[in-house]
Amino acid sequence: YIDFLHTIEKLKCHTRHSWNSEGKRESVAEHSWRLSVMALLCADEYPELDMVKVLKMCLIHDFGEAVTGDIPSFYKTADHEQTEARAVRELVSSLPPDMAAEFTALYDEMDALETPEAKLFKALDNMEAVVSHNEASLDTWIPLEFTENMVYGEKAASFSEWTKGLRAELRRESEEKIRNLKSTMLDYKALVDGYLKVADWRVKENSTVTYSVGGLILSNSGAITANYWLHEIYDDEIAEAHR
Repeated sequence: YIDFLHTIEKLKCHTRHSWNSEGKRESVAEHSWRLSVMALLCADEYPELDMVKVLKMCLIHDFGEAVTGDIPSFYKTADHEQTEARAVRELVSSLPPDMAAEFTALYDEMDALETPEAKLFKALDNMEAVVSHNEASLDTWIPLEFTENMVYGEKAASFSEWTKGLRAELRRESEEKIRNLKSTMLDYKALVDGYLKVADWRVKENSTVTYSVGGLILSNSGAITANYWLHEIYDDEIAEAHR
């Protein structure tokens, strides 16, 4: 048992592609922990399922990554999956025979994705990753994630009306996150044109702003500072009054 615990301790060390809301890389163990909480919270939605089994799936599903580390789903190949499968079976073989047999059966069930327990586990597993991405700063997203986060896990979430509803809500959250980013972005062309065409009040009213590189820099820095204050400092009512 102790040797096994020492091995899976690596799940607390190996990081995933996801970041948390404080700008730190998420560990594999943290993903498995919250996935298990998700299963616990939705247990009443599925009185007909063996939710103890679902919880076990959530807790053990990434044991192989204690050996292989995490590979993001969009980079993972069949070879990666086979390597992880071999690692996890070798790892659980060190446990007492009855427990090893139970865990092996659970891995087979998760791979087959035929039982309702395995399907619920998979849906939650995919959606936990989306939750994490929604919590992370957008500057941690790679370009493909701006589209991937909208659809990732939809197939698995089609398992039930409840999981479909949760996935739809997560998509709305992703869309709002991207909309909020766009609302704080300045159009660089419009910004410079506003200076050159004397469309910006800072150019019209401030005699210290002249047509020069220095004037352009001053004009742009004023716009950036104003944009920051409107979105990050003022509350909505005061910001709207200043627009």
